[in-house]
Amino acid sequence: MSQEIVNQWRDKSNTELVQYVVERFHQRHRAQIPELKQLALKVEQVHDDHPQVPAGLAEHLDSMLHELESHMMKEEQILFPMLVRGIYPSGPISVMEEEHVQHDQELQHILAITNDLTPPEGACGTWQELYRGLRELVQDLNDHIELENTVLFVDSDTVPKHGEDFCCGSCQ
Repeated sequence: MSQEIVNQWRDKSNTELVQYVVERFHQRHRAQIPELKQLALKVEQVHDDHPQVPAGLAEHLDSMLHELESHMMKEEQILFPMLVRGIYPSGPISVMEEEHVQHDQELQHILAITNDLTPPEGACGTWQELYRGLRELVQDLNDHIELENTVLFVDSDTVPKHGEDFCCGSCQ
């Protein structure tokens, strides 16, 4: 995500940002991961003898969807309503940020088993479509995490202005 987009969202209300995150990212992840899982199943079954088949990808995506769904529900039902009211609970925010680290690790696993999303020479259309979709998922999830971590989860009233003392955040 570009710094320009992050800065654009810094000027928006939490209500607008929460709505954007749910519509642009949460709803998208809920649709894209099951689709990718189906493509992965097909590639794994049809090309199970190929040395570059992303073995276990469908199962990993299924697990990832369950983890993400749990994460997104906690945000939508607990954290986001608090943020919309101007409440920045450090405990729940740190839990979400830690889960974001886990989501990044899940993405790194995808990159590892897919040769950095590079299909083998002569890969079928389904295999290529799978990797295009995974590339989109990786970008979407990274953008989602960055927007939450750097804008939504930061109370602009407590961020030091230029020249003020910097706080590491542990005192909040």
